[in-house]
Amino acid sequence: MSTLSPDFAQPQLEFVDCPHPEGHHRMAYWRWGDAGAAHVVVCVHGLTRQGRDFDRLAQALLLQRPQGLQVICPDVVGRGRSDWLSTPDAYQLPQYAADMLAMLAQVQAGLGAHKPMQVLDWVGTSMGGLIGMALAGQPGLPLPVPIRRLVLNEVGPVINWSSVQRMQAYVGQFGQYRNLDEVAAVLRLLSQGFGPVPAALWREMSKHMTRPGPDGALTLHYDPAIGVNLRAMTPEIASAGEAALWALYDQIRAQTLLIRGEDSDLLTPETATAMTVRGPRALLQTWPGFGHAPTLTGDDQTAAVSRFLLDV
Repeated sequence: MSTLSPDFAQPQLEFVDCPHPEGHHRMAYWRWGDAGAAHVVVCVHGLTRQGRDFDRLAQALLLQRPQGLQVICPDVVGRGRSDWLSTPDAYQLPQYAADMLAMLAQVQAGLGAHKPMQVLDWVGTSMGGLIGMALAGQPGLPLPVPIRRLVLNEVGPVINWSSVQRMQAYVGQFGQYRNLDEVAAVLRLLSQGFGPVPAALWREMSKHMTRPGPDGALTLHYDPAIGVNLRAMTPEIASAGEAALWALYDQIRAQTLLIRGEDSDLLTPETATAMTVRGPRALLQTWPGFGHAPTLTGDDQTAAVSRFLLDV
């Protein structure tokens, strides 16, 4: 069985300084692979998750392409190792997209003035897919190169209102936990749509979802304020947002793979089908046994994404 070289077996934690209306904040990102590689795959997580969700996918991609590839997995601001914002209203798509532009500019600077980025691909789960749509669907943004291939994991321009209500009930509502096993159990209950994940892997993923709390307890890694805008959403606001997202989607020129969990309560079959005939005319894969959203950790899941991104 192939293994990663010692240099690539663990990610490197890096930071980028990002402007916001009241100053600056630092966004963390995890870099896998060759920092000098001109082919960059960016993997961006969902609303309450963080960049280490993509460990298995990054490893699978590098096993297929051990040279000439780097995989960048940011902790979106307010999550993981990134700073928290002082204003909850700033936790929105425009800020997230601006932060990714700053990160990509730093990655390009690391390649050097005489070695431009050649290929940029994007994998986005839920919120991470919306950020990818915002970048791929606005021609003229200062990307190092246009996004070539885009993976949208369980997300589209229309977000089912019942799914929004479900998220409103839990995002930002968490307390203190005695140990990692308790955290893993709580997260498992909230993540039924993630599909089958072995217990050992789920515990490992849950470890990255925590930070130390008071009195030696654990709490979840993200700023509770990321849920403020979500809880303020109404059906009318959601409907207006859909029109803007469709406008972005219709401008995407990247080759696009859309992954839908068969049991999803967020991405409906009707929306997924519409995405195959509009904009980039996404290639749709419907995965049985999943809801919202596949973790992209199983061998079959990472193989599907690797085939699309790397032609393997």
